[in-house]
Amino acid sequence: MNIRKERETDISNVYSINASAFATQEEANLVNALRDNVEGVISLVATDGDDIVGHIMFSPVTIAGSADSKLYGLAPMAVDPKFQNRGIGSLLVKAGLEECKSQNISAVFVLGHPDYYPRFGFQPSSRFGIKSEYDVPDDVFMALELEAGVLDNISGVVEYNEVFGNL
Repeated sequence: MNIRKERETDISNVYSINASAFATQEEANLVNALRDNVEGVISLVATDGDDIVGHIMFSPVTIAGSADSKLYGLAPMAVDPKFQNRGIGSLLVKAGLEECKSQNISAVFVLGHPDYYPRFGFQPSSRFGIKSEYDVPDDVFMALELEAGVLDNISGVVEYNEVFGNL
């Protein structure tokens, strides 16, 4: 298993992975929209030999008054259903967070399963006084500081790029 940056030749396979991993094609369309319309996205793939078996994407998010910090959202993450439950998602998250650190991203937010993401250090964003722009339960919207203390003086609502509004 190898994790690497997405290449242009991967786009159709990345679309297929996201379409097969979710109930609808909305996430696959979101990936294309983010790639085409948002500067600075991080897009990684998991490969098994020559086959792409997983994908993860991070994109910039904002909180009013936090212009000095680089904040990103993790979304979406997908693994080919035939390859799920083999640790590929964990490898993608770990590699993605390392890539975020290498690009001096201060914190990452995720809307995800409360039993999955805490293993990577995510905790409910409400502990920092930060909420999601979406009406979701407190325990599913989480934050991870990649720069210690960066969220201490930031509070408010995380806003995702407008392309998320098409979901």
